[in-house]
Amino acid sequence: MLTRALATWAAVSSAGRAAGNVIGGVLTESLSWRWTLLINVPVGALAALAAVRLLPVDRTEAREARLDVPGAVLATAGVTAFVYGLTEAQHYGWGSPATLVPLAGAVSALLAFALVEARYASAPVVPPRLVRSRAIWAGNLVMLLAGACFIPMWYFLSLYMQHVLHYGALATGIGFLPHTLAGIAGARLAPAVMCWCGPRALIITSALLSAAGFLWQSQTGADAGYLEGLLGPAIVMSAGMGLLITPITTLVTSGVPAREAGAASGLMNATRQIGGAIGLAALVTLAATVTGTMSAYQEVFTAIAVVRAVVAATACVLPAPPHAAADN
Repeated sequence: MLTRALATWAAVSSAGRAAGNVIGGVLTESLSWRWTLLINVPVGALAALAAVRLLPVDRTEAREARLDVPGAVLATAGVTAFVYGLTEAQHYGWGSPATLVPLAGAVSALLAFALVEARYASAPVVPPRLVRSRAIWAGNLVMLLAGACFIPMWYFLSLYMQHVLHYGALATGIGFLPHTLAGIAGARLAPAVMCWCGPRALIITSALLSAAGFLWQSQTGADAGYLEGLLGPAIVMSAGMGLLITPITTLVTSGVPAREAGAASGLMNATRQIGGAIGLAALVTLAATVTGTMSAYQEVFTAIAVVRAVVAATACVLPAPPHAAADN
């Protein structure tokens, strides 16, 4: 039951992304790109209202705990400084103080974060006992690398459609529909495939499948149209990515006590977003070092394919799940 719920959640997320792409294209062409940011205010307000009205109330007894403000500040500062340093490298080079100072600050902040979580926080953002679990640290490493591929994919494909295929904002949004539909299909198929091969094997298979899609995308030339240049790779890479979320979430949370399931799930979602930010900064820096627009796209998609292969290799470290984790 849990597996199917996770698959539904992943599919709904993909559907929301598709709607956002199309609506964003309409707003950009009819009004302004600023409306793609402004629209989030009423949407967020409606989501908050729906959460209050529709989600069940947690009636468990509240526990006394302080917010881990120092840990949250240090983690945010460390990741922000790291991403900033990667971004500055494309302008000033890796040996410049503009790059090295924020990277050194990132390392310092993250080391301080680890010390605070281990020694001083009464209610740590990341409980150290969670990180000691092989399923948690290996699963989050897989999710970090997966996020480093997933979020940059949308960014670079959007630029590819606009700068190489010369699509407008609306056409670009519609051009992403096959990616979304393939991702939804992959997410819905994941529980059935997990019953057959198990979550770890599915993670490895999905990573290799999406790696093949990105490698295919990297071979596309500037003269290719949508059907031959985007549709085929879209189906392969997005189906592979859609198959990944359910098994990795199942594997990471299956052995966690119920009282810590929220912390484990929150850590994994945060790791995915952090991986996306780091991956985007690194790939933008890579693209800036390559001469020629088409060559830059090819290098970026080749790099993403390599990272997806590393995801498959890293997944081999994941522990075998309990038998119940693969239940439907």
